[in-house]
Amino acid sequence: MARLLLVDDEPGMLFALKELVQSRGHEAVLARSGKEALEKLESIDAVISDYAMPELDGVQLLQAIRERDASLPVIMLTAHGSERLAVRAIKAGAWEYVTKPFDIEEMGLVIDRALEARTLRVQNRRLSVEKAIGRSIVGESVAMRRLIDAASRIAPRDITVLVRGETGTGKELVAALIHAESKRARKPLVRFNCAAIPGELAEAELFGHTRGAFTGAVQARRGFFAEADGGTLVLDEVGELPLPLQAKLLRALQEGEIQPVGAGRVEHVDVRVIACTNRDLAADVRAGRFREDLYYRLAVVELQVPPLHEHREDIPALAAEFARRYAEKFGVEGSRLSPSLVSSLQAADWPGNVRQLENAIARLVALSTGGEIGDQPRTDSAVRGASTSPVLALQAALQAPVQENPAVPEGQTLWERLDAFERGLIEDALELTRGNQSEAARKLGVSRSAFIDRLKKYNLSS
Repeated sequence: MARLLLVDDEPGMLFALKELVQSRGHEAVLARSGKEALEKLESIDAVISDYAMPELDGVQLLQAIRERDASLPVIMLTAHGSERLAVRAIKAGAWEYVTKPFDIEEMGLVIDRALEARTLRVQNRRLSVEKAIGRSIVGESVAMRRLIDAASRIAPRDITVLVRGETGTGKELVAALIHAESKRARKPLVRFNCAAIPGELAEAELFGHTRGAFTGAVQARRGFFAEADGGTLVLDEVGELPLPLQAKLLRALQEGEIQPVGAGRVEHVDVRVIACTNRDLAADVRAGRFREDLYYRLAVVELQVPPLHEHREDIPALAAEFARRYAEKFGVEGSRLSPSLVSSLQAADWPGNVRQLENAIARLVALSTGGEIGDQPRTDSAVRGASTSPVLALQAALQAPVQENPAVPEGQTLWERLDAFERGLIEDALELTRGNQSEAARKLGVSRSAFIDRLKKYNLSS
C-alpha cells in the first residue's frame, strides 16, 4: 500500500481522486491547497496535483516538492486544451500530466507507473547508499521509512544534526546514511566516542596536540576534527562531554576554528558534525549539565531513532539479514531461521534494541551446524553446562541484564576478565565441535594458528 497526496481546491475532484486511489488499495492524503500539501509531504510516495490553484499553483508546488525530494513523482492535472501548461509542467519536472476530465482506467495506469518509478528510484538510491556505507538498510515500517526519508532529505543540506535514540537503536547507521547522501560523501567520515576516554584526554583527541604538550605526548598528533576536514565528524554520546570541553566544541562549530593542545595558534577546519546521544539533552540543559548554546547549535535538525519495540514489523527482515550476514561470516552454510523462531523474536521486548537482536542472532548462527535454526532440541551442549535449544538460549540471552558500562568485579582486573571471557568462548567452541580445532577456529573467525596460540596461552587441550 502506497500513500498518495491528492491536491485540488475542488472538493468534488478530491473526492473522485480519493475513491480511485483507495479502490487500487492505496492510502489517500487530501490537501485543498499547495500550502497545505507542503505540510503533508511526510512519507508520501506520489503526488497528484491540480495545476490551477490560488496562492500556490501546481508548478510552484512542484518546484517546492522537488527541492525536498527530487525522486517523488508528481502527476499534474490540467484542464482540457491546456497543452501549453502541461508542457510547462513537464519541463518543471512533473512525472506525467493528465487532462481533466480523465479516464479512470487511464489515470489508474498512470498512478501504477508512477509508483513503480518511485520504488525503483528508492531502491537504486538505497543500494548506492548501502554500497557506500557497507551495510544493508533494513526498515519498511512507517516509523523507519519516515526516519530514512527525513535523513535523506536533510543529507544534502550542510547543517548540524542531532540523532537521538536509545542505546542499540542504530544511531550510527543514520549518521552514516546522512554522510553517504551528502555533498561530503567522497570526504572522510570520522567517528569519535565522547564517552570512551576521560575528559582531559578527549580535548587532545578531538583537537590534536603538539609534541610535549603533556606527559606521554612524545610526538604531535592531528585530532579528529583535522582528520575529518572536508568531511563529516560523528560525535557519539555527545552528552558525556564535560562542560569545559563543550565550550571549545561550540567554538569549533561556530567559527570553524580549533586549537591543538599545547599550540599557540588556531587552525581552520571545514567539518559537518552529526551528534548522537541516548540522553535527553534538553533536560540536561535545564539541569545545568549541558550548555544551552551548544545544544541549539547541535540540534539544528533533530532526528529520533525509534526503539525496536515501536517497529516490530521490521524484526523478521532484520533477523533474516543478520542471519545471512553471520552465516557468511562464520561459514555456516544454509543457516536460516524457522518461522516459529521468527515469531519468538518478534514477540520479545528487546530492551537492547537492534544491537541486542543482532548479538542474539550472531550467537544462534555461531552455535548452529547449518540448516534451519528453530525449536528442535540440540543433542550437543550449546552453552557450557546446559543442553538446550536455540530458542531457550535466546530467551536466556534476553533475560540477561543489559549493561552499557558493566563494573569490573573487585579483585579482578579488566584484562583478567577479558581473558576469562575469551577462555570461555574457546571452551564453548571446542565443546560444540567435539574438539575439532580447525572447525572451532573457523566458528570463532580466527586462523588455526591463532587458535592454537590461544590454546597454549590458556593451557587448554581438545
